[in-house]
Amino acid sequence: MYTATIDAPIEYLKGVGPMRADLLKKELGIYTYAQLLHYYPFRYIDRTRFYKIAELQPELPLVQIVGRITGKELIGEKHKKRIVAKFTDDSGTIELVWFQSLKWVDEHVERGKVYIAFGKPNVFNGQFSISHPELETYPRPQTLAGNLTLQPIYNSTEKLKKRFLDSKGIQQLQRIVLEQHLREIPENMPAYILEKYRLMSKRDAMLNIHFPGSASALQLAQRRLKFEELFFLQLQLLNSKKLRSLKFKGALFNTVGHNVNTFYKEILPFELTNAQKRVIKEVRLDTQRGVQMNRLVQGDVGSGKTVVALMSMLLANDNGYQACMMAPTEILARQHYESLTGLLGDKLVKVAILTGSTPKKQRSKLHEALESGEIQILVGTHALIEDKVQFQNLGLVVIDEQHRFGVEQRAKLWRKNQIPPHILVMTATPIPRTLAMTLYGDLDVSVIDELPKGRKPIVTRHLYEGQRLRMFGFMREEIQKGRQVYVVYPLIKESEKLDLLHLEAGIEQLRYQFPLPNYQISIVHGQMKNADKNFEMQKFVEGKSQIMVATTVIEVGVNVPNASIMIIENAERFGLSQLHQLRGRVGRGAEQSFCILMSGNKLSKEGKVRLETMVKTNNGFEISEIDLQLRGPGDIQGTQQSGVLDLKLADLAQDQVILAEARSTIIELFDEDPMLDHPKNSLLKSYLNKKNQGITFDKIS
Repeated sequence: MYTATIDAPIEYLKGVGPMRADLLKKELGIYTYAQLLHYYPFRYIDRTRFYKIAELQPELPLVQIVGRITGKELIGEKHKKRIVAKFTDDSGTIELVWFQSLKWVDEHVERGKVYIAFGKPNVFNGQFSISHPELETYPRPQTLAGNLTLQPIYNSTEKLKKRFLDSKGIQQLQRIVLEQHLREIPENMPAYILEKYRLMSKRDAMLNIHFPGSASALQLAQRRLKFEELFFLQLQLLNSKKLRSLKFKGALFNTVGHNVNTFYKEILPFELTNAQKRVIKEVRLDTQRGVQMNRLVQGDVGSGKTVVALMSMLLANDNGYQACMMAPTEILARQHYESLTGLLGDKLVKVAILTGSTPKKQRSKLHEALESGEIQILVGTHALIEDKVQFQNLGLVVIDEQHRFGVEQRAKLWRKNQIPPHILVMTATPIPRTLAMTLYGDLDVSVIDELPKGRKPIVTRHLYEGQRLRMFGFMREEIQKGRQVYVVYPLIKESEKLDLLHLEAGIEQLRYQFPLPNYQISIVHGQMKNADKNFEMQKFVEGKSQIMVATTVIEVGVNVPNASIMIIENAERFGLSQLHQLRGRVGRGAEQSFCILMSGNKLSKEGKVRLETMVKTNNGFEISEIDLQLRGPGDIQGTQQSGVLDLKLADLAQDQVILAEARSTIIELFDEDPMLDHPKNSLLKSYLNKKNQGITFDKIS
């Protein structure tokens, strides 16, 4: 006979069976008893309060009443069939009504018996009733799970509910597992860490997260399980950073030579900010340690990341290495190429570009020049990772907007040299500190937190639909001064047709307000062919059109210093980080620039906060913190797709203190016991060895 354990397949649990097991796997990804236990309630209902029937009010959300079933009858025919029971306490009578599961109700709900009825009170014809109440016998039987003062509520799905696995059904399965297997739940945190942070044991935490003995027991259980989630996430990240430094040697960039010195002293047309100097110094120190550098450079749009990247690449060239820079789109790659060649001219080093549209003839020449070492800096898109692209001696890889590249794509670049090249990741999307710690916890983080001198902060205004004529007048004034204007419309996949209509209606309105021949309008949206898109963008870049009407395709990748106004239509439909990115398209020249947020008159509370935030501050890091509070981490930086943040309980916006505690504990732990050889850390060592699939600590000594 099969004896189930905590890791047993879910079909062996009493009350599940093959059909329900199949649904639990497909709908919730639950394959074992242990996975079921890690499916936590999303809220709790206080079951300590009992109401009298005379106290009921229609606005009460959920109530529980102790009473007796004094009558029960089947009413109606076919689909109108229902069971109605009279439910009485010493203050009055209400009706309990069931439209489904009538056979079960008929057989199990008994006249004359005392029950606890729980549900939402409704009023019909002046009479209170509760539809599909939860019924429990009174008094409640004592179980391992206690008397449920706080009832757990679980997310379910329509398919699960049809098989009676609604919240109550899932709760019942949790109770069975805990009653039979609570003792088997292993402790996975070292005793000294539990003691230091006064954390509940794993068993007590699992029992109290599903069936809290009290509100304070629930809080302690949540704290323990949140700490554990964040602790193990950080343990993996910091361990992989440590393993990489043990495993991957890095090229030594010991010389600051002719290229860096000449560029800095003779070519660079402006003075570096202190923040840029600090980051370049951090790169210098990283590349002298003989270990592969993995550094993230965060900086707002226009903070000067490209110059930092160029000086880092020139440092690689000074030490006999090539460098490459990978961007997610052709437009952005071309922009980087033009920025680099604009700064360098044809002096110092040879810079080339490789994208999907590079002609075949040109491509084969480029491959040769790259292999011979003639090309010292190569800029490109995904084309750089093709097997045909071979470097003579690649020493540094710069990756822009890295969240748009998969892990495997990035790893292909590392394999293009015997000694893995140093990695410099750049992002213009400021990331909240807590998110950076979790998303990029295995990277060293640099922040460029000041803008170049002479940059005027962009003035942001929020206007409603009724103020549109005022907005047109302002556009006219700026165009007459020789400036250019962006007008951006949202484009959200679910409603592309509708959005395109908005875009077309907007263009008609603009053509009426800004007629030919005095005004030229460029139009760019995602449904255009690439060649047409590039033609329209080029027209705007060269100043041949005054107004660029676009969807968010211009969020990244167009640099027009003469454009001084960014108008964002339906601004309430954009996320904060997207609004901030779009605003960063202007303010690139010496002139005062403006961002105008147009919205409808009716705004949601969240929409209002977003637009007020944009008007109030230009600081990308401040904006990113508010964005995290509003949206949660799953929507930011594509983390849901990346699977990095598979957090079941912890919330990065709310649990920053717990995250900081977990991270600092691991840093101290690795300082004291780098290989986790001490017996007190044996649990952590076996966890990591399991996670690293055979790359054990003992093999990397």
